[in-house]
Amino acid sequence: MALKRKIYTTVLLAAGLFLTGCGVVETEPEENTETEVQEEESAISIGFSFDTFVLDRWLRDRDAFVATAEELGAETNVQNANGDVEEQIEQIRYLIRKQVDVLVVVATDCEALSDVMTEAKDAGIRTISYDRLIHNADTDLYISFDNERVGELMAETLIEEVPENSEIFMIQGPEADNNVQLVRKGFERVIEDSGLKVVYTANCEGWLAELAVESLNEGLEEYPKVAGIMCGNDGIAGQVINTLAETRRAGSIPVVGQDGDLAACQRIVEGTQYMTVFKQMEKEAEAAAEFAVKLAKGEEIDSGGVTMNDGSYDVPAYLLEPVAVTEDNLDEVVIDSGFYSREDVYLNVQQEESVSAIE
Repeated sequence: MALKRKIYTTVLLAAGLFLTGCGVVETEPEENTETEVQEEESAISIGFSFDTFVLDRWLRDRDAFVATAEELGAETNVQNANGDVEEQIEQIRYLIRKQVDVLVVVATDCEALSDVMTEAKDAGIRTISYDRLIHNADTDLYISFDNERVGELMAETLIEEVPENSEIFMIQGPEADNNVQLVRKGFERVIEDSGLKVVYTANCEGWLAELAVESLNEGLEEYPKVAGIMCGNDGIAGQVINTLAETRRAGSIPVVGQDGDLAACQRIVEGTQYMTVFKQMEKEAEAAAEFAVKLAKGEEIDSGGVTMNDGSYDVPAYLLEPVAVTEDNLDEVVIDSGFYSREDVYLNVQQEESVSAIE
């Protein structure tokens, strides 16, 4: 834990050496002086445990967090659980043994980590729930995007694009992810009085997007007239769109997702995905690093009085605002901000145009 230590050194100042006539070397000592040397403050240590790096967004979060922490003089020990909750528990215990000052966690399972996060607090470590609120853990901070607002934006988009009284699907991520419940809460609140009817729901455990293929086919078999599909993230949306493409329906059924993945932005300009809820992850990661350093220094965090209940405690919450991105505002929000380059976003469109020109 960040401490200052003082090292005292005694400096012997030797004065004149001279030779006597009989060849004996004698010294004439001067008064010893004690010099106090101040050692530099040791670096703040932050442990960051990720659920997985399967999604590209977590790599962006990691890089932005580590870079910001380093700028603020902190060191970061990053662990990746590869979607294994038992592995994550062991990695968190490892970070506790390393006596990190602050522990930041993207939970694999928001229920299963309660006890080990309590162990960290009991060891005097400050804790942060990153992006997903860990239940019953009384973390010092929860930082994320406003996930209920994410669900609202998805619902509002489908209401605008889907005919009244139509049937829609919801294919989400795992129930163990607290954000899935928050997104659904916001989505259902807006859909409730819209006339749209959710006729089929499914969950992709572990955020495995490939599971969406079987779910979609199952839903289509029972409800072939589906008019819109809400997807838990852009990875799931990609699998849904690929499946729709097999029957030449990609682009004819509005599909919405979230995260603002590059592939999703490419699908939007291609016309196969209608909307993604864009979340500039770097801002979340940079803010989390700044808060982590403040906590390590014993400084209080002002969340403006915003809290989120984790099941037992009201946790200070810092929520960033998400943005709905469609073809209409993609250039302004994603490209003009420098998040992605125009060349990358329009890569497939430009390739198609080049092929058409040759033909």
